[in-house]
Amino acid sequence: MAPPVLTSVVPNSGPAAGTNPVTLNGSQFTGATAVTFGSAAALSYTVTSPSTITATVPPGTGTVSVTVRTPAGLSNTVAYTYAPAPSLTTIAPSQGPTSGGTSVVLTGAGLTGATAVTFGSTPATSYTVNSATQITAVAPSGTGAVAVTATTVGGTSGPVFFYYLNAPSLLSVSPTQGPTSGGTSVVLTGAGLTGATAVTFGSTPATSYTVNSATQITAVTPPGTGSVGCTVTGPGGTSNAVIYAYAGAPTLTALSPAQGPTDAGATVTLTGTGLTTTFAVRFGTAPAAFSVLSDTTATAIAPAGPAGSVAVSVTTSGGTSNSLAYQRVAPPAI
Repeated sequence: MAPPVLTSVVPNSGPAAGTNPVTLNGSQFTGATAVTFGSAAALSYTVTSPSTITATVPPGTGTVSVTVRTPAGLSNTVAYTYAPAPSLTTIAPSQGPTSGGTSVVLTGAGLTGATAVTFGSTPATSYTVNSATQITAVAPSGTGAVAVTATTVGGTSGPVFFYYLNAPSLLSVSPTQGPTSGGTSVVLTGAGLTGATAVTFGSTPATSYTVNSATQITAVTPPGTGSVGCTVTGPGGTSNAVIYAYAGAPTLTALSPAQGPTDAGATVTLTGTGLTTTFAVRFGTAPAAFSVLSDTTATAIAPAGPAGSVAVSVTTSGGTSNSLAYQRVAPPAI
């Protein structure tokens, strides 16, 4: 009777803790009396045919020789490698949106040949083993704090934690409009604004912004036109939009009447465009009481002033208008 012959062990590597099953392939296995991994006996084995044995690997380290013994003698050896268990030390970034899609870098040891990366109980959307110490993975969707692990033939690592964050939300922007030239300081109110990484007006970043609290951001508008959606982006994603309107500067086309007395009280009708948001009417530098009748019409009470011409202007959220001359006429001398 010929001694047994070993041709392969499948798989030919596994965890240092052992207990994993392998298949030994070869010939002349009938009546096998021992299967060893280095100097350690298999935890169990079954001769399933003259050419195959299933065995349970004992604990071990490094690369060892596997042998089979039968009454006819000892087989040749084939190599089996005990792979160290992987370990993870850091994940960066450690947070992202509940929708997933965040690319993270896992750092650790023993990561070569990783067969799985999981976020909680959910597999990573994808992953790439960069080296024995680094894996790049894409987070799946999820909620809350989850344990991230990597699995190799050596076992499953201990966890590092990834935190799913909700996207910020916006309730209002105040003021809701300003000039096309930008430069307006606005207050955004909402929730989850801590850690904001961007504030945009349409597709244009805010000129600057300051996160005051989890519920408030102060931002300076960039130049723009029309009505645009203002959003805030944070680690949890991008918020809903609140509408901010860029208003063109008002224009004045006529004053009626265009002259009046030097004392206060004359009612002057101002005609033009873009007057809806008027918040100041001035005769020279003197403010006047006013009423807005429509986008094209306002009335003002002329303040007192010396005889002569004075420039009348209107200021709205879109800026300050051109000016028209109002002539003050002194009363006749007696």
